Amino acid sequence: MHFLDWLLISLPLIGLLFVAYYTNKYVRGVADFLSGGRLAGRYLLAVAKGEQGVGAVVFVAMFEAIAQSGFALGWWGPLFGPLFLIIGISGWVIYRFRETRALTLAQFFEIRYSKSFRVFAGFLGFGAGLVNYGIIPVVGSRALTYFLGLPQTFSLFGWQVHTYIPLMALLLALTLALTLSGGLITLMVTNCIEGMLSQVLFLVIIAALLVMFSWDQISQVLVNRPPGQSFVNPFDVMGLKDFNIWYVLIGLWGGIYRTIAWQNQSAYNTAAVTAHESRMGGIMSGWRGMGNGAVITLLAVCAMTYLGHADFAHQAAAVRTEVAKIAQPQIQEQMTIPIAVEHMLPAGIKGALCIVLLMGVFGGDGNHLHSWGSLFIQDVLVPLRKKPFTPKQHIRLLRWSMAGVAFFAFLFGCLFRQTEYVVMWFMVTEALFVGGAGVAIIGGLYWKKGTTAGAWAGLLSGSSLITSGIIARQIWGDGFPLNGAQIGFFGSISACLIYAVVSLLTCRGDFNMERLLHRGIYAVESEKKFQTKSKKKVIWGKLIGMDDNFTFGDKLLAGGLFGWGMLWTLITVVGTVWNIFAPWSTQTWANYQIITGMGIPIIFALVTAVWFTWGGIRDMREFFRRLKEERVDERDDGTVVNHHNLGEKA
Repeated sequence: MHFLDWLLISLPLIGLLFVAYYTNKYVRGVADFLSGGRLAGRYLLAVAKGEQGVGAVVFVAMFEAIAQSGFALGWWGPLFGPLFLIIGISGWVIYRFRETRALTLAQFFEIRYSKSFRVFAGFLGFGAGLVNYGIIPVVGSRALTYFLGLPQTFSLFGWQVHTYIPLMALLLALTLALTLSGGLITLMVTNCIEGMLSQVLFLVIIAALLVMFSWDQISQVLVNRPPGQSFVNPFDVMGLKDFNIWYVLIGLWGGIYRTIAWQNQSAYNTAAVTAHESRMGGIMSGWRGMGNGAVITLLAVCAMTYLGHADFAHQAAAVRTEVAKIAQPQIQEQMTIPIAVEHMLPAGIKGALCIVLLMGVFGGDGNHLHSWGSLFIQDVLVPLRKKPFTPKQHIRLLRWSMAGVAFFAFLFGCLFRQTEYVVMWFMVTEALFVGGAGVAIIGGLYWKKGTTAGAWAGLLSGSSLITSGIIARQIWGDGFPLNGAQIGFFGSISACLIYAVVSLLTCRGDFNMERLLHRGIYAVESEKKFQTKSKKKVIWGKLIGMDDNFTFGDKLLAGGLFGWGMLWTLITVVGTVWNIFAPWSTQTWANYQIITGMGIPIIFALVTAVWFTWGGIRDMREFFRRLKEERVDERDDGTVVNHHNLGEKA
């Protein structure tokens, strides 16, 4: 690291601490701390929530996946694109969940099912979340240690200490300070600022990489693969072990089934000023996501080129020498690309990437601390306590719980020995809760005949089957026929079937969905002034999920995204038929994947950097204006009475 790099890192950190101090004064109630007062707009939500996707651990996880499968699996995604676009435009799950006005997922479970189900689901989700989050700080800190070129160990009072351990403690402490300051208000604003800055830095990094590496160099490395393990040809991937077609199909199922079920960003699901803004935040994330992945993909393939092309043989030897010093084989594989990135980037560009990684750590880890810490208080302590906490007591307990999550993550990171890919670890630990909870969410929001007994049966069966599968895999290893992702998939299918059967057998009457979703006579007066309505009645737009809340501009945004997705679906269908009768050469596939996997996303990165910077600034100004005008309801703290939120119409 050059002095210029360290200077670039320090300036944004000082700015973030100032923002944390400034936003603290806007926290006047529990709903402010947990959900930003439910006053956020679409751009603020999209940019802030997306910042969790650029942390160091995300880069490492994506580097692992790209190093194992390249671009080939991405070919099949557009075949299912229209389905996911309709899900996003219609606000699948997200829209209805925001209508419930629940501050947490398990609060919704109490409204829809029972208090005991809320407590059990809250505790199960909290436990799964802790274990899932436990590896994130240590993986991120280890990657940053290599990336910053720090010594791997140092001597302290005669003891050899791994450098990533104190670095992990420092990063957790800074993240905790941001999180405790103003809760979600601070996190949303700082994450939005980080996201806008990251978009600009992405363009700088992309420009540098395009100067350093040619398309021909990248292409030569991508095509040099054994049969059945192609990085570019989706019809030649059956030899891939974990990141194969099963991985794609399970990911598609999860995109439908697990919507909002995994609660590492749970507060953003409740933070929108209206249900429609929550839905539009998801649509805007779709536009922004097309540019966000460009830098991760480009970094990965450039690092692979740096390691595998003859033009960089001398530099690659130095990288491999450093990698060989790592004792654990899994960590060797995991850190190869981060170490290559550290070697190949020049001064200044390295500092720019480090800013992105650090801001992603603060944004992502802050969301985790906020989510898992609030989950324990809101869904275990609050429903069990007979006398409600005062707002001051409540917020103090939330802060202590978040500090406890940070302390657990530090200890877990010090003791944990990783043997799985990061992505696989995430899928397995998430499935412990999501495998059974997903059906309770979907059934509770969309099916008036869903019952408490059905929810219990679905959650327990799904989680039990998945836990049993994970234990079996630990005992038999590769001798067990399913990997972690497949275990989660079959467990969730079983949970759906059991939920449906038990609910039909135990249903004694339809649930009042109007009250649950605050519609009709149960509508909330304070939210009506923020609602939007189309001047013209939506007719054809209903086919892709639009309703009368879509303004003309909203229709353009949603329709444009859908049209773009349909274009790529058509290209994929035509290309698939073409390759059945006249297969493309490996070089043709390489050219196609480079253009679509890097070239087009780079253009989107340029467009969204301008677009979302403007939108983010606009929404932050409006957010603070709404906070100043907000009327705080002290009863809005997550307490549920007789299947409705405290203080609302019975």
